[in-house]
Amino acid sequence: MNILVVDDERSIRDGFKRTLDKAYPHMNVMTAESCQEAIIVLLSERIHILLLDIMMPAMDGLELLAALRESHLSTKVVIISAHSKFAYAQEALRLGVKDYVVKPVGKEPLIKIISMLENEWIEEMRDLSEKDLIHLNLNYLREAVFRRWVRGLDIGRFDVSRFVESHPRFHLVFVQLDTNQDISLKHFVIENVLSEWFEMNGNGFIVSLEGNILVGVVTLREDTGICSFEEGARKHLDQCLKVPYQMVVSRLLTDFHSIPDEIKNLQLTGFSALKKDVPASKNDETITIALQYIRGHFQDTLSLEKVASIVYLNPIYFSQLFKQKTGIGYKDYVTQLRMERAKELLANRGLRVTDVARLVGYDDLRHFTQVFRKNYHCTPTEYRNELT
Repeated sequence: MNILVVDDERSIRDGFKRTLDKAYPHMNVMTAESCQEAIIVLLSERIHILLLDIMMPAMDGLELLAALRESHLSTKVVIISAHSKFAYAQEALRLGVKDYVVKPVGKEPLIKIISMLENEWIEEMRDLSEKDLIHLNLNYLREAVFRRWVRGLDIGRFDVSRFVESHPRFHLVFVQLDTNQDISLKHFVIENVLSEWFEMNGNGFIVSLEGNILVGVVTLREDTGICSFEEGARKHLDQCLKVPYQMVVSRLLTDFHSIPDEIKNLQLTGFSALKKDVPASKNDETITIALQYIRGHFQDTLSLEKVASIVYLNPIYFSQLFKQKTGIGYKDYVTQLRMERAKELLANRGLRVTDVARLVGYDDLRHFTQVFRKNYHCTPTEYRNELT
């Protein structure tokens, strides 16, 4: 069994490791001083037991637990914390931890916890059939081999035909993060979210490549359309990612051996090379569609998130793209459109100012007046009086 101890205090990490190495010489005990470092280990090693400090710099244990919840269901987590607050324990238990222990932790209690979890794991392994165990181990092996294979690295005697048999017809899914901050955690989230979505719609897997890029292979069920699959994938990512990203789902492919070349083409020429049915002017068309929608619905509640969903983009990426293409921020554009229409409507004295406000998307007259004054240095009533 592999145990990972995550704590920013070196004395605690080293103390746990010494205790466990002595008590359980047959186990492999690893350590990490941060959640970011722990993620790297979790992506490369199969961890059976995770001993996790809940409060650490940059990213706390609860954030890591939330990211772990989908992809590492079999990992048994014990929270080791200096805080005994009920709220922390309650959230940790909600996220599926096996135990919540308050520091300092003595040697005997620690040994007892690991013994309990080892026995639990042994029982679970007994319940798994031989077929289940082979499938579980092949998943880890497959993703590690695939990552090496697409990079052109040696994969020994591993037979790639196993992939070919599982995916005779498939789509590639590429995700690129437009940020360099906490990439390891973001990769972790994307892998969790899309792995679950792949399973719901067919079968497949997704792995981190290098830098800020991930690639997935998915074979969809016959009753699942590519458009609904892609729309759902974006929706799930938008809910979990708070940074801009780009995602491309390829056309239907039938040659698994072509994947390395597809990846090289993507890296050389950008996302448009992979999705050959999408023109290079796709971003311009996307913003044109968004502008048409805004102009036709500016009187409605028109959040950035809503318009981004209309054109199937992550809200943060859509916001950046919108400003890049129009030269003005989304919120400022909508406000400008509403104010110009408000001036036109104020010329109609048959409409009350309250009516004008409502017709341009403001249910609160006071708010409408404040925005109008900010833009034109007078109130709507003063502007109307000046028209005579």
